Amino acid sequence: MTRKPEPPPAGGEGAAPEATPPAPGPEALDPGTSSRDGARSRASARVTAGILASRLSGLVRERIFAYFFGASPTADAWKAALRLPNVLQNLLGEGTLSASFIPIYAELLEEGRDQEAARFAGAVLGLLTVTAGLLAVVGILVAPWLVGFFFYGFDPDRQALTVELVRILFPMTAILVISAWALGILNSHRRFFLSYVAPVAWNAAMITALAVGGLVLGWSGSELVRLLAWGALVGGALQLLVQLPLTLRLLGEFRPSLSTQVHGVREAIRNLIPVVAARGAVNLGGWLDYALAAFLTAGAVATLSYAQTLYILPISLFGMAVAASELPEISRNRGADRARLAREVAGGAERVAFFLVPSTVAYLLLGDVIVSALYETGAFGADEVRVTWLILAAYAVGMGASATSRLLSSAFYALRDTRTPARVAYLRVGLALALGAALMLPMDRFRVGALGLGAVGLAAGSAVAAWVELGLLRRRLREQAGPELRLAGPVLPRLLAAALPAAGAGLGVHLLLPPLHPWLVAAGTLIPFGVIYLALTRLLGVSGPLDALLSRRSAPLP
Repeated sequence: MTRKPEPPPAGGEGAAPEATPPAPGPEALDPGTSSRDGARSRASARVTAGILASRLSGLVRERIFAYFFGASPTADAWKAALRLPNVLQNLLGEGTLSASFIPIYAELLEEGRDQEAARFAGAVLGLLTVTAGLLAVVGILVAPWLVGFFFYGFDPDRQALTVELVRILFPMTAILVISAWALGILNSHRRFFLSYVAPVAWNAAMITALAVGGLVLGWSGSELVRLLAWGALVGGALQLLVQLPLTLRLLGEFRPSLSTQVHGVREAIRNLIPVVAARGAVNLGGWLDYALAAFLTAGAVATLSYAQTLYILPISLFGMAVAASELPEISRNRGADRARLAREVAGGAERVAFFLVPSTVAYLLLGDVIVSALYETGAFGADEVRVTWLILAAYAVGMGASATSRLLSSAFYALRDTRTPARVAYLRVGLALALGAALMLPMDRFRVGALGLGAVGLAAGSAVAAWVELGLLRRRLREQAGPELRLAGPVLPRLLAAALPAAGAGLGVHLLLPPLHPWLVAAGTLIPFGVIYLALTRLLGVSGPLDALLSRRSAPLP
């Protein structure tokens, strides 16, 4: 099969970098030309747009969930149940395929070996389907033992409900693994938006289940949460179906198989093993976070999960977006000189910092406004807002480090080095658990209403471990990219100089506002914060990432 060129609309979905060579001059001689930077930024923008849509729909889902369940024992059971089957998605999903599948598939496309790429994709699909299906069946069978072990701190009723939910959700995660394979195909063909907007279908199915069950049928408690689980299963299937037509069209002549003799499959499996081991450690760490929270006051698992949803949002929007858009390009050019690799990683880190610095400052200083606007409704009251904010603030300290580490891990994956990020992940997980376990019980003695603050200790341990992970990854990558590798250090002071006064202005407005609906308070506080931050970054000469998103040509940060 010969891949036929498909000229997309200018700047539209799937647009490739400009084919017209630049005019002679300094830009034409510089491997990091502004046209390529603009193409990268537009790819990152498409990822960001897709993730933004999916995350916004997720926040709507979480708000509706908070309305019905708050931080109740039923909410604890749902959050725990949703976490357990995620082992499949974490072990075999997007992050793992980014390390093992996309680099090989993208390189085959770049070399024009389209038939081999299609055979490789078919073999990966077959192996993934069988593996995910078997693990889902095992998960359904051993659900009582899994829940009994990881959530020993739950009372019998919460454990029984969690088991029911886990058995519904394991097949859902098996479907989402196949959805991640489709995402890998789409990303390798530079079709970023669809792959990241597809989870909107998953969230929409759960929102529909909550609305029908809670508002139309009048269900509540365990009855409603069971319907939510079935909605999640249907939503997983919809998320896959949204991506399949374009995925199959891009593959052309394609047939799933179970062959390990296809070119690239054995290398993908070799690369997969350390990543799966690392993902297993990270997944185990996530389970143990929730298992430890189960020993704290009731509601700790739920408030921890609410805070994690907001913590992950900027990391997904900006850290994941940059990492996802950079991975196929670095994979295509992994033979390039080290200086070019260093420039690409540094540019990505600066784009991440531009958005993560204000996000961190906002969560620390204005987090109660954000939490209240999103969650304060129905069973989620003022005490839940305060506790969730404190957990979120502890997470926020490590948010920038965690997002930048995703970018550095993608650079290692593109270089076909999956072992280094895996080893560092083991250390991060162990350190986070040790610190979190040491902090949570002393902090749980402090109360906000009936809720304890033990989960703040778990989040603080995670934040410290995130910075240790970033330091180790940076040092190891400098060994491959050379001493010229720099991250966002030179621009951080100017970004902070823009974010702190902006947050101060937002906080001042907040203090002056009369009692209003949380949405109005958030708008009155966060809009001035955002406007002032963007104005100050332009004044200080660090608005390059924003300009890149808004124009076809971009200039890197000075």
